[in-house]
Amino acid sequence: MAKKALIVRGGWDGHEPVQVSEIFGGLLEAEGFEVEISDTLDSFKDEEKLLGLSLIVPIWTMGEISNEQLQPVLKAVASGVGLAGCHGGMCDSFRNSVEWQFMTGSQWVAHPFNDGVDYVVNMVQSSSSPLIEGIKDFKVKSEQYYLHVDPCINVLATTTFPISEGPHSANGVITVPVVYTKKWGEGRVFYNSLGHHADIFDIPEAKELMRRGFVWAAR
Repeated sequence: MAKKALIVRGGWDGHEPVQVSEIFGGLLEAEGFEVEISDTLDSFKDEEKLLGLSLIVPIWTMGEISNEQLQPVLKAVASGVGLAGCHGGMCDSFRNSVEWQFMTGSQWVAHPFNDGVDYVVNMVQSSSSPLIEGIKDFKVKSEQYYLHVDPCINVLATTTFPISEGPHSANGVITVPVVYTKKWGEGRVFYNSLGHHADIFDIPEAKELMRRGFVWAAR
């Protein structure tokens, strides 16, 4: 019986939710998942259906989620359904929903230099996680996400913000998570802050991290 994955895409078009969903759908199908792509948050209302999934992939930036849409997702993930996503599509989805932020493990608060920043994604050398095994540090040119994070996350990759103009620089050099995992009840949660535009996944390391994250998180 095929593992089922639900991708729910929408919100701010600047994050290219359609293009990202097609890349992620292809990755999942290649791993043997039966993939459904939805353009409405009302797909979250069907609790029974969600409980039968292996994986939920949100690709929805700067939206609003109702309690009727939210609660079935919280319950499904707590029951063991995986949750995996990237960039604002998962951790800048619903700024008014602290329960969503509690489940996903972080919330975007800033990208101090906007888009087009050259920076390095550093693997956590002390980690023995198979999610990053064999992946070396790599360079990207994109938004560098400054996240507020749950203290319980297991950080697998980071980026370092240089000292620059701006009040945050009063704190010195700051290292922020890029890739992490956490648990929500019986469910596994995976997040990668890369993904401002779909073409970031032309970088082999960025794409492979997502592939591994999907497979790891899925029930």
